[in-house]
Amino acid sequence: MRGAGVRIIMESIAANISSDLLGLSIPIVELRQIIKQVAPTDVTVLITGESGVGKEVVAHEIHKLSKRADKPFITVNCGAIPEGIIESELFGHQKGSFTGAIETRKGYFESADGGTIFLDEIGELPLATQVKFLRVIENGEFMKVGGTKPEKVDVRIIAATNRNLEEEIASGSFREDLYYRLRSINILIPPLRERKEDIEVLFNHFVNSFCSKNKIDFKDVSQQAMEYIINYSWPGNVRQLKNFTESLITLNGDKKIEVDDVIRHLNIPRKESTLPAPVSVFQGQDDKQLLFRALFELKTDIMDIKNQIENLGATANSKIPEDGFHIPDEKIENISYDEFEQELLTYYWKKYNGNINRIADKLKISNRTLYRKFKSYGLKNGKAFN
Repeated sequence: MRGAGVRIIMESIAANISSDLLGLSIPIVELRQIIKQVAPTDVTVLITGESGVGKEVVAHEIHKLSKRADKPFITVNCGAIPEGIIESELFGHQKGSFTGAIETRKGYFESADGGTIFLDEIGELPLATQVKFLRVIENGEFMKVGGTKPEKVDVRIIAATNRNLEEEIASGSFREDLYYRLRSINILIPPLRERKEDIEVLFNHFVNSFCSKNKIDFKDVSQQAMEYIINYSWPGNVRQLKNFTESLITLNGDKKIEVDDVIRHLNIPRKESTLPAPVSVFQGQDDKQLLFRALFELKTDIMDIKNQIENLGATANSKIPEDGFHIPDEKIENISYDEFEQELLTYYWKKYNGNINRIADKLKISNRTLYRKFKSYGLKNGKAFN
């Protein structure tokens, strides 16, 4: 049984971890050790892992423990910058170099001089920009857009991606030489579902932080509710857990949280959540317990996928107006997520006659991401799907 004593011990351990990278699991303990070894050097680091696992937190930790800790730490989301201006954003531009360049402007690399630059979603970097980025890694030189001479910069580079860059290399969308220069040190952060010992520590941290900031007198969480939280698969990882925790407390802060509150807040149909939560990860696990855990996690994964499909309309309501897209009920019962996505993209391709800009604007995703998805689903020569 998980009791108050266990919770107090866990909170005490977490409070004494001198790191923003919270957790008690072996992968996180090892990760903190790797960070301590890597941080004092200037070696380039590539951080990989699923979306939401905490790649920026790891980058911050590396900078905080480095000799550049008192210098700038600049975060750049490469996937959020339009391809047409990304070089200007990274390297700056000279006055008059293009329409709208009314003054000379520093780029992110120049702003980070002496410190650290963290390039998130590095896999989204256009090929033409990758060439110039490689030059910065190799000799610290870059050239402003419209510039005539190279400039030097002293920057520690940390990059991150949730993509498989080896597959990107094979498809021709990422440079192999850049990949090997980036991954001098490759830090892989495992997903939250593979380190369940960390979930209660993180949950308690998010609860305490949110309640303190918002002056909320949080009651408690029942043991069954906590077991459910621990054994949920968390496809969005730590980011999802944080958002879930804050929303759960906001809507239920005046009472003790029960398992029904958790299930309802995760939008899991009650009929699919009747399987009891498995034994705590802190108890000894015999073969029967391990089998029970595996079955529970398998069922949770299936519930997650089905829930994403069944609730897509509500989730994406602000992104995809109801303008004719429809899948018959008998088909959606067994449709996979990839099949659903293909149906959606096919619909909008036909609706907008292949106008990438309009489709990207409608779905609120980048043109590059859209091109990649169209290609993966068999778009030929910009004309039609298979």
